[in-house]
Amino acid sequence: MNTKYIEILRKYFPEQSLPYVLKCFSDYTFSLKISRSRKTKMGDYTHPFKDKGHRITVNHDLNQYAFLITFIHELAHLTCYEKHKNKVAPHGKEWKDDFKNLMKPVLNEQVFPYDIISEINFYFINPSASSCTDINLYRALRKYDNLNGYDLLENIPEHSVFSLPDGRTFLKGKQLRKRFYCRLLPTNKNYFINPLAKVKLVSESIF
Repeated sequence: MNTKYIEILRKYFPEQSLPYVLKCFSDYTFSLKISRSRKTKMGDYTHPFKDKGHRITVNHDLNQYAFLITFIHELAHLTCYEKHKNKVAPHGKEWKDDFKNLMKPVLNEQVFPYDIISEINFYFINPSASSCTDINLYRALRKYDNLNGYDLLENIPEHSVFSLPDGRTFLKGKQLRKRFYCRLLPTNKNYFINPLAKVKLVSESIF
């Protein structure tokens, strides 16, 4: 891989993970696309089809730790596909084993902060389809986001008015199970919103 592409990768991956990331490019044949932000997923994998080979995409706006985890998550789909094709579940035991094994070389404090390592180890007891579905790991990763003036929904007071990056404005209600019950203004339609959603405080409690 030439210097130009290595410098691009350096913008997205933790510096100490680069030798391992470059080894992955050497060991496996795939294309990596740094994608626009997507609300429903942090990355994805597409197996070879017709004249196209393995393809991995990762959202451009993830912090370096989330980017690395997502990249390895998708790479595990590639290795699992090469061994089993479509004969196993997408996030079944085979994929989980590959994901854990691919993470081992970078699961250390030279690459990740200790709080993320701790949550990854808990997450790996039974990895789910997405790291953002594990609230504790997602929270640990969110600590390293550049929020650019935003905060996390769980950090602002109840009954505050806040806006999402898409411009919609809500009144924050109580937390029911995992999500907050919020009212869209001015329609008064109710939504359940992730506690780790990026929000901008509009006004403090109105009660």
